[in-house]
Amino acid sequence: MSGKGPKIVALDRAEITVAPWRWDFAQAQADKIARHFAARQRELPALWNGRVLLMHRFALDDGVLRGASFETDYASFLAWRDWGRPSVGVFNVFAAVALQAADGAYLMGRMAPSTSIAGTWLFPCGTPDPNDVNAGMLDLAGSARRELFEETGLDLGTMRAEEGWTLVHDGSFVALIKRVAASENAEDLRAQISAYLAREAQPEFSEIRILRDITDADIDMPPFLHAYLTTAWS
Repeated sequence: MSGKGPKIVALDRAEITVAPWRWDFAQAQADKIARHFAARQRELPALWNGRVLLMHRFALDDGVLRGASFETDYASFLAWRDWGRPSVGVFNVFAAVALQAADGAYLMGRMAPSTSIAGTWLFPCGTPDPNDVNAGMLDLAGSARRELFEETGLDLGTMRAEEGWTLVHDGSFVALIKRVAASENAEDLRAQISAYLAREAQPEFSEIRILRDITDADIDMPPFLHAYLTTAWS
């Protein structure tokens, strides 16, 4: 998976173990990381230094992603991300839900001002945490369900989800995207999600946008999502 630009691969499943691993970046930069997090927290008081999971190796074999992940603190992850991901060989692996309405349109959310990536447009997704570990394995399907519910109020179990994943690898991003089809049309689905966000004290999304073709994708979204949508619409 070398070369420039996002690489897109169809996956049947992911098998990612979770085990302790020494991240030299976090150890060597501990003091600087602590200062960086304190400064970011002054800007965004809602930031919390919880635990997250990152991946330190992976390989593809006949439609299966096999890898190994480790637990670290959010402060180290945030510093690594904010500083341009200087620690090579570490990947932000996560599940994302490509939410598609009955009329074929996709829906995205804009990250709220209280988040560390405010203003970015995303599918429901999030860096996995220890709640997404099951029997020593990273449960990305469970993570996708949890993130979808937390960010939109929707239950993945009530919708039609594709069997496998679309893996989009873009540098240190390894996104596993699952297309999920709702029974509502786009306008009704946006209204339903917007009502949920209005009830939340601190929603992760500030607004919801409907994307019907590539001309709607001229917004602040990561390159890996733009690549996914371009492929989906082609």
